[in-house]
Formats: sequence, structure tokens, C-alpha cells
Amino acid sequence: MTSAPPQIASPQRKIGDARLLVLLGPAFVAAIAYVDPGNVAANLTSGAKFGYLLVWVLVVANVMAMMIQYQSAKLGLVTGKSLPELLGQRLRPTARRAFWLQAELVAMATDLAEVIGGAIALNLLFQLPLPLGGLIVGVISMAMLAVQSRFGQRPFESVIICLLLIITVGFLFGLVINPANPAEAAAGLIPRFDGAESVLLAASMLGATVMPHAIYLHSALARDRHRADPQVQPEQSALRRLIKATRLDVVVALVLAGSVNIGMLLLAASTLPGVAGTDTIEGAHQAISASLGPVVAIIFGIGLLASGLASTSVGCYAGATVMSGLLTFKVPLLLRRVISLIPALILLLLGVDPTWALVVSQMALSFGIPFALIPLLRLTSNRQIMGSHRDGLPLRLAAMVSAALIISLNLALIYLTVTGAS
Repeated sequence: MTSAPPQIASPQRKIGDARLLVLLGPAFVAAIAYVDPGNVAANLTSGAKFGYLLVWVLVVANVMAMMIQYQSAKLGLVTGKSLPELLGQRLRPTARRAFWLQAELVAMATDLAEVIGGAIALNLLFQLPLPLGGLIVGVISMAMLAVQSRFGQRPFESVIICLLLIITVGFLFGLVINPANPAEAAAGLIPRFDGAESVLLAASMLGATVMPHAIYLHSALARDRHRADPQVQPEQSALRRLIKATRLDVVVALVLAGSVNIGMLLLAASTLPGVAGTDTIEGAHQAISASLGPVVAIIFGIGLLASGLASTSVGCYAGATVMSGLLTFKVPLLLRRVISLIPALILLLLGVDPTWALVVSQMALSFGIPFALIPLLRLTSNRQIMGSHRDGLPLRLAAMVSAALIISLNLALIYLTVTGAS
């Protein structure tokens, strides 16, 4: 097993309530996964085609995301190990490699969405060819990862939080100009579907909202930030305060990310229904420009670019965490960035429809969720592993319901896709 990366900030000193805000940060890095370009494609397509119908999917998914990310972060704090490390210790070699392979395929789907989304943004803003835009996104993300490698987690968190704020403004500014219909938005909170295509989009939205790589990563982020020595168990009073700070961190970060997601769907539902071509990001951007003006469209494009840059850096970081935990060796972050960039650039060079690739990649992520979620729930409910910090009965029941909902939606999606039902 590899040695842990350099750690930052020890919880051994007493942490007062006034310092809880200083401890925020890891959840904001994980939250970037919830506002990546895949979300843009799935949410805009949903709002343009079905109006407010699937608002409830985003609300439910965001509540589940809060619960899941909190459990992941708590696992890292209590055990001093990441979720991939704990799985790597418990799986037999063949099973461990197979688990890594599916996680790696999910990571590739994640990176595909993020690089393509950034390339689309550069095309919309500067008319750059998509392959060139994808290459630029990859180069900039390397620079961001270099910040993490050279200066540590705190500066990297600061960069990501700044980009998250840009994403929020970029994607929600249009609602200031053209607010959603409150009554229709409220009606969208009633769970229902409208044919096979709405189920497909719901699965894509779920895959774009509850992200497997964020589940794997958050346990490492919380541990690396708050446990200077993972082998030394902090005092229980300090650990309880760290868990309290983590709960606040997750709620604030995920409320912000969830608001962005819901805002994107509401913007599409209020601005794009009935407009031709809005099933693509490019078409939606043109429709936003025509309906709300070029300034709003430019701000939207900037938000999309920030989303691509931030999410591809975080996704690469997550992939490295998964590999080091399951295979017990590391690939340098920058080398991994180069390798994972290749599939996205190939697709862009082949001229594959980028929005279609984004939606399909999010559907693939939806299938990867149970592989991350079920082991997480088993570990956080294990008293031998978590001690007094194991999940309580209400949280365990809510987590099981969430896992059942995700798996059921995926099974329905498989049936509808195979049978061609509509």
C-alpha cells in the first residue's frame, strides 16, 4: 500500500465553534462534480423538452447527494483512509482489479463530459474548433493540478471555489432576466414521467448529479485536509467537531450546487420550450442569446467554461485517488491528465455530436453509482470500522432507499432502451 500524500492541518488542537467556517473547503471541491458540463446538457435538454416536469429529479438527487457526500467525508475523517483504500484492503486481487476497471471506465466517462463541455464553451465564446478547445482545456487543467501538486490542497480549494462562484453566476444570471413560473416550477416537484425519453433524461440527470468519482474522492479530501497523520486517531472531541464542520461544509456546498442545477432546468423551461435546436448546448446558447440577449449568452458561456475547467481538474484528481487506493500505486497527476485527455480529443476529432456524447456519458455515470454507493453504505454502517460514529438507523434507512431508487431507475432505463418502449 502506498504512503499517504502530504497532509494539511491537524485536528489535534481544540477547534472552537468560531473556527468551523475556516474548516470548510473539501465539499466545495467535491461539489464541482455536481455542476460539470454533463449537468448542463442533461438539465437544459430536460427543461427544453419537458418543461418543469423533472424538477423533482434534481431535488431528490441533491438531497441524496448531501447524504452521500457527508457519509464519504465522515468515512475519511474517522478511519484516516479513503473509500478506495478501504475497498482495496478488503477485496481479493481479481475482484480489486475488476472494481478498479469499472471505476476507471466511469472516470473516463466523467472526463469525456468535462473536456467536451469546456471545448463547447470555447467554441461558443471564441469560435475555436472543438479539438483545439479540448486541448486548451486539458492544458489549463494541467496548470490547475500543478497548483495542487506544488502548493497543496488549500490553494487548490481556493481556485475551485472561485470557479464555482463563476459557474453560479454564469448559469443563474439568465433567471434574473427571465424568471421561472413559480406555480409550474412547484408542480414539477410532483414525481412523474412522460414516456421513455423522460426516463432516459432522468437517469442522465441522476448520473450527472450523484457522481461516483465525487463519492470516492470526498473521503480522501476530508482526510487529507483534516488529519495530518492518518495513522494517529484524533481525540474524540476534536473528531466530533470536525464531523460537525464537515456536515456544514457539505450542506453549504451542495445547496449551492443544487441551486445551480435546478436553476439551469428552470432557465431552459422558461426560455427554451418550443425553440428548435435546444436539445444541444450550442442550440440552447443561441436560443438564450435570441431570447435574453448576447450579454446573458456570453455570461452563460463563461459559466460553462469555468465548469469544464474546474470539473476536469477535480475529475482527474479523483481518478488518481481511485487508482492509488485500489491498485496500490500512483500515476503522477499531470501524466494521468495527459492520458485521460486522449479519448475526448479523439471523439472531438471524429466529429461526434458533443451534446449527445455529454448526455450518454452521464447515463454511463448513473450505472457506476451503485458500485461506489453500496460499499460506502456498508462501511459507514459498520461499527467495527466507524465505532461510535457509525451511521444511525434513520441515515441507514434513507441511504438504502436512495440506493434502491438509483438501481431501480437504471433497471427501468435498460428495459426501455432494449425494448424500445416509449
